[in-house]
Amino acid sequence: MTAPTPDPGTPPTAATAVRLDLPDGRKVLHRDVAANGARFHVAELGDGPLVLLLHGFPQFWWTWRHQLTALADAGYRAVAMDLRGVGGSDRTPRGYDPANLALDITGVVRSLGEPDAALVGHDLGGYLAWTAAVMRPKLVRRLVVSSMPHPRRWRSAMLADYTQSRAGSHIWGFQRPWLPERRLVADGGALVGDLIRDWSGPRLPEDEDVRVYQRAMCIPSTAHCSIEPYRWLVRSMARPDGVQFYRRMKRPVRVPTLHLHGSLDPVMRTRSAAGSGEYVEAPYRWRLFDGLGHFPHEEDPVAFSTELVNWLKDPEPDR
Repeated sequence: MTAPTPDPGTPPTAATAVRLDLPDGRKVLHRDVAANGARFHVAELGDGPLVLLLHGFPQFWWTWRHQLTALADAGYRAVAMDLRGVGGSDRTPRGYDPANLALDITGVVRSLGEPDAALVGHDLGGYLAWTAAVMRPKLVRRLVVSSMPHPRRWRSAMLADYTQSRAGSHIWGFQRPWLPERRLVADGGALVGDLIRDWSGPRLPEDEDVRVYQRAMCIPSTAHCSIEPYRWLVRSMARPDGVQFYRRMKRPVRVPTLHLHGSLDPVMRTRSAAGSGEYVEAPYRWRLFDGLGHFPHEEDPVAFSTELVNWLKDPEPDR
């Protein structure tokens, strides 16, 4: 990773905090692509069938640094994008509902010149990957979701399961105006580090890895844009647009799906995520990683990447 260290009194920019090299010194191709009326930053490595990687909260494309190299070495075109409002992508005043964010993703697939992609999503990125597979199935070749149940299962767990609702208390806290944004950037993004450490399993992240996410969150307007999707998820539950969205998500997923989860995930309980296969009318494989928390792709990147690559290469994923 090579990036100049910004002056402590100067807010970081996307150029200094986001456009990084990989930890092993490999240089990814950083570029911007237009999709769905906005500009999106992507980091790309390798050639072959497209695998599009979607990050969660409170992170950006760099969370997939290990999988970019593993996928490229396995013969794939690995592309990690920054979601709307995060990292090096545009911070627009609106457009943070899941349907529009999913159209961002499928629009990036088209802008990359590919007929389809295997989508790999973690946390919020997983929620959007589920959504994209329902809304634009012809653009999704395969689906991989980590640490996130199907949207309808997420909604029912948050509303009906007190333990899950308490585990996702940060989402309820995000409904307050302004204060969550201020807390996320206070003391150089200290809360970001606390959340990542608290949500991880025993294999805690390196301090330098945490600082990368803290710097990225402190880019102006990032905290607000990072929270907006969660505000929509809660506030829309009883609104017509939310009712329509969850009704649309009754449509089954019809692409092969790999569902990955850490057994010690304190944010999304295993029993909340398990059972999402009821919404999949295609080969579905559930894989639970023992001893890992909310970030299995970073906590044990070798095991995660091995599972991912083997499944992508498996011509019979229903076995």
